[in-house]
Amino acid sequence: MNTCSAEFLVEPFEVGKPGPHVMAAVDAVREMGFDPVVGPFGTTIEGSPERVIAAVKQLLDAATAAGASRVSLQIDTCGR
Repeated sequence: MNTCSAEFLVEPFEVGKPGPHVMAAVDAVREMGFDPVVGPFGTTIEGSPERVIAAVKQLLDAATAAGASRVSLQIDTCGR
């Protein structure tokens, strides 16, 4: 099975104090069944390419609806 990882950073952010826009993105991927790894400067999820790509849309929708000014995203190893 091919796996894919996505790391996202939702801004504005303050280390140790994620705002509602950050938590909205994290909660969106949790609701899709991911167990995100939340780090000080980004959050990572891993799964099949289809699931990760679908989760990216959900996290973008949630973060922007909650007031994010910017979402940086990196996707790795999405071979099919």
